Amino acid sequence: MKPTDKMTPLEMRATLSLASIFALRMLGMFIILPVFALYAAHLPGGDNKALMGMALGAYGLTQAFLQIPLGWLSDRIGRKTVIAGGLVIFALGSFVAASATNIMWIILGRAIQGSGAIASAIVALVGDLTRESHRTKAMASIGVTIGLTFSASMVLAPMLYPLVGVPGLFALTGIFSLLAILVVLFVVPSPGTQASPPRGSLKLVLKTPELLRLDFGIFILHANLMATFVVIPNALVHDGFPQPDHWKLYLPVMVASFILMIPGVAMSHGKHRKAVLLACAATLVLAQLVLLAGLGSPWGIAIALLLFFITFNVLEASLPSMITTVAPPGAKGAATGVFSSSQFLGVFFGASMAGLLSRTFGPQAVPIFSASLSALWFFAARAIQFKKPD
Repeated sequence: MKPTDKMTPLEMRATLSLASIFALRMLGMFIILPVFALYAAHLPGGDNKALMGMALGAYGLTQAFLQIPLGWLSDRIGRKTVIAGGLVIFALGSFVAASATNIMWIILGRAIQGSGAIASAIVALVGDLTRESHRTKAMASIGVTIGLTFSASMVLAPMLYPLVGVPGLFALTGIFSLLAILVVLFVVPSPGTQASPPRGSLKLVLKTPELLRLDFGIFILHANLMATFVVIPNALVHDGFPQPDHWKLYLPVMVASFILMIPGVAMSHGKHRKAVLLACAATLVLAQLVLLAGLGSPWGIAIALLLFFITFNVLEASLPSMITTVAPPGAKGAATGVFSSSQFLGVFFGASMAGLLSRTFGPQAVPIFSASLSALWFFAARAIQFKKPD
């Protein structure tokens, strides 16, 4: 690649517009995390921690099952058609959840939200609209956007919750989803003719050990994320930190984590990729052990969150580009579909298991569960082999 070879204006427009749509979709999952456990406790059935965890995780379950089918459908009827349709479904689920009067209706709304599973279609469209030499950069941009969205959610949700409540947060995400359709139709470039994916590409992806280890990593990361926020909001309140002030803890943690993630992200695209992955897996274990020890103190929770979000931001920015680098030629679409499904399956698994464990054994069981999962990934990641970077 020549030093003067830069992304074209079309590639920049495609990357930024699709990253913004991806961020909006993740906002629907993230923005309720800091406040949902507190809100659910006042709903009929919401005092059942297992049902509360199911409400958080239902989004991920339908996402996980539909990523690959909708990615396949986008090959046949067009990426933008699938993305626009998914945004309509997501908005419908948001409005169902906003009007819910009990926990079961929220579970239904969250499941409908997740049925608009467009992540794999968005990633595939990024591939359609960018050259190979810039695809990793575009994927990393999406990863960084996810991290920024999460940080914004952690700060904005506690501020908005006293004003509009969780129903208002659901309604806002539904409105934003409908507005995003305009971005799809009028801002996102239209790709040329899409080639049919090679037959057997999914089977090839499922037989590639490096891809499976990366898929396991994103599964563990999002299981940790959802499990953590099953316990943290209530823990902070019990420790004397009132809900309207939670943003005062989240804001400095998010700012610091973004500053401290920079070296990890920079190293994750070169010869130190494996070292970064192992360091991140080890830090996930450490973060959960710190959380276990610090559940009785806002300071302990803040330190645990800082460790977790440094790792979260590094992995969200780097894992998508690692997937496209490791994927066999001709199987990148299938690889990103499986990766997205693994991510959202982790959302469901982490939230539902944390709700069940918290109800049965108490909140201390949740960080033990998360630390154990992270340790499994550490040992799995030790065997990963990356091709030498060009």
